[in-house]
Amino acid sequence: MPPAFSAEERARITGLLLDNGRRLFTTQGLRKTSLEDLVAGTGIAKSTFYVFFGSKEALYLELMLAQMAEVKRKVIDHALLGESDIRAGLRRFLHATLAELESNPLYGRLMTHPEEMDAVIRKLDPARVTQAQENPVTALAAFLTQHDEDLVNADPDVIVGVLQAVLLMPMHRNRLATPDLYPKILDLLIDIVATGLTQPRRMLA
Repeated sequence: MPPAFSAEERARITGLLLDNGRRLFTTQGLRKTSLEDLVAGTGIAKSTFYVFFGSKEALYLELMLAQMAEVKRKVIDHALLGESDIRAGLRRFLHATLAELESNPLYGRLMTHPEEMDAVIRKLDPARVTQAQENPVTALAAFLTQHDEDLVNADPDVIVGVLQAVLLMPMHRNRLATPDLYPKILDLLIDIVATGLTQPRRMLA
């Protein structure tokens, strides 16, 4: 039988596991982080980890969900929706998302290590993420659907894929012929994409 914990003990141990996970996942990654690493200092055995989380990936997801509202506030509410012009909004969204991926080690880690993203996705129910109220991906999809008349005539999934392609640029910056020009290249690419995805300028109602 798994050990029983009081509500106070469960909260304390869960907090320690989340702290360990945040530190370890962002420094050495999901794959190299063992259960022994995660339970260190918590006072529980490795097998007891599963009383709190179904897997390492579930712990990673919990950390992402905890930050999701703040990420949405930055990249959707303030950037994408912060402009009356869709083209300008898309431009700000891409810049804000790239800045978030660079400054947020938890989200940035999954972008730069796609095998870890795949591991998280394989182990978890996608509905847990897609149904989250503050999911920026869901908010982006809703925005594109709402303003489809202002966008190029293309499948919304294709438009999302184009935006994702821009977000992959930091992973390949050193493969450019002139890496030192990366900031200027990125700025121009974002301008080209934002212009190419939108119809001639129309203001939001």
